[in-house]
Amino acid sequence: MTPTTPEDATATAPDEVNPTSPGLPPVVDLATWQAARDELLIREKAHTRAGDALAAARRRLPMVEFDGTVEVVGPDGPVPFLDLFQGRDELIVYKHMWHDGAPHQGQCEGCTLMAWQVKDAVYLNARGVSFAIVTTGSWDEVAPYVAFMGYTQPWYSVRDVAEPVGGDMGFVTCYVRDGDRVFLTYSTTGRGNEPVTGSFALLDMTAHGRGEVWEDNPDDGRPEGQSPCWYWRSDADGNATWGPTSRPAPQWTRPGATPVETLGRSGHHH
Repeated sequence: MTPTTPEDATATAPDEVNPTSPGLPPVVDLATWQAARDELLIREKAHTRAGDALAAARRRLPMVEFDGTVEVVGPDGPVPFLDLFQGRDELIVYKHMWHDGAPHQGQCEGCTLMAWQVKDAVYLNARGVSFAIVTTGSWDEVAPYVAFMGYTQPWYSVRDVAEPVGGDMGFVTCYVRDGDRVFLTYSTTGRGNEPVTGSFALLDMTAHGRGEVWEDNPDDGRPEGQSPCWYWRSDADGNATWGPTSRPAPQWTRPGATPVETLGRSGHHH
């Protein structure tokens, strides 16, 4: 057998010399990685510019005037919707779904994710924008939930209030005021809500992504994707599950969060 020369060893693929576990990207040298990274950066910059163009189009949307004196219910009782602006000219509202009569662990996991992300609105406030969360839950149910979760942003009940203040939940909605006149300027839902939660954008930067079944992954043994949002809920041991022993993930960090046996949801979901 011919002895292996140093040149032969250098030419051997790194994966063959030091194989990695299945489901990881191929191993290359730094220069090869940088070339691939630079190529992707061209596409990322185009994506950023396209996003800028969409934001410009949003700023050119017309708006709808509505009665800003309509009452919503918060910790101080009924107040006019105008109060949510806190004296500022603009307002972003997240509309949180609600399961009537359900315990804390039975409330909407997707809305929990959204509300949890905005712990501090100081940078919005610095730009003259207020932030609030509304829900169709009755205030006597909402108040203890907000206290349990430790939310720091203002919450209000919009039960039986018509759109664009109430109506369907699960939306990010933007408003502007001109003195006492109030206008709806923008609203989005579904994946349109993703800018609220930085966790998704960070997961999209990782080798394994979000771990959801819809993602386009390399055919190299990557972990099999599961149903969308599967990691939003877990049991007491941290296992991702949508079952009756689960809570929305942030709830396990809250004082008094104990193992559970039921989500306690009724058939009525706002």
